[in-house]
Amino acid sequence: MEQSVVSLLNPGVDPGPTHVHGLTAAMLEDQPEFGDIVGDVVEVLRGRTLVAHNVAFDYAFLAAEAEIAGAELPVDTVMCTVELARRLDLGIDNLRLETLAAHWGVIQQRPHDAFDDAMVLTGVLSAALRRARERDVWLPVHPVTRHRWPNGRVTHDELRPLKVLASRMPCPYLNPGPYVAGRPLIQGMRVALAAEVGRTHEELVERILHAGLAYTDVVDRDTSLVICNEPAPEQGKGYLARQLGVPVVSDVQFMDCVRRVVGGTGMEEFTDLTTVDHQLALF
Repeated sequence: MEQSVVSLLNPGVDPGPTHVHGLTAAMLEDQPEFGDIVGDVVEVLRGRTLVAHNVAFDYAFLAAEAEIAGAELPVDTVMCTVELARRLDLGIDNLRLETLAAHWGVIQQRPHDAFDDAMVLTGVLSAALRRARERDVWLPVHPVTRHRWPNGRVTHDELRPLKVLASRMPCPYLNPGPYVAGRPLIQGMRVALAAEVGRTHEELVERILHAGLAYTDVVDRDTSLVICNEPAPEQGKGYLARQLGVPVVSDVQFMDCVRRVVGGTGMEEFTDLTTVDHQLALF
């Protein structure tokens, strides 16, 4: 640990379930507000990836409090340890922090104490990173953005599900058509995901985008392939792919293929020659 900020905060409202966290209104009455320590928080976050257990929840709270205090969070990337653990195929009942701590032998001194939870998470994260390296699992590091408005105010964009963003993201390559078994994937191919896969959709979407492929949330005749582990699906995207004649591969096959993707034709390289030497009049 290089640096920490530890403080109770006066939320200015009822502290809520005291029986869970043990904090009473009297205990918080004379404590600083978030705006009083936001400078210290900013210095801890600067140049680092924000890691939390359910990071969308924590980031939303930090962002909201920062905006109230008129501060800018210097956070460009975040990582959720719930999503990381989900990718590791741990074979445990749930992904709660206490369950992961018990799985890896990390001792909790004071459950639901914010600082103790943070220390426990460092132990869980260390073990999870080792497991990820062993299994060649990509880390779920996601970018976040913020806007500085003409009046000087800074707002922080909320974290949105990766699949929603990816489905709206334009691919810089032309779609080369359907995947052909035994041949490499080509940048620009449109890839859809069925529910019947072993890896998480988030990791597969990251692999798709990083390779220069296009993620699609629908299956139609323009879809290049569908990732599905069910050999004879009776519903969903795998079923639609079979009906439409769209190639289907398992996630194991896809992970092997995505390591050897060949270059596609960029949009800026494409020229429609049918319009050459034609004069057009537009009304």
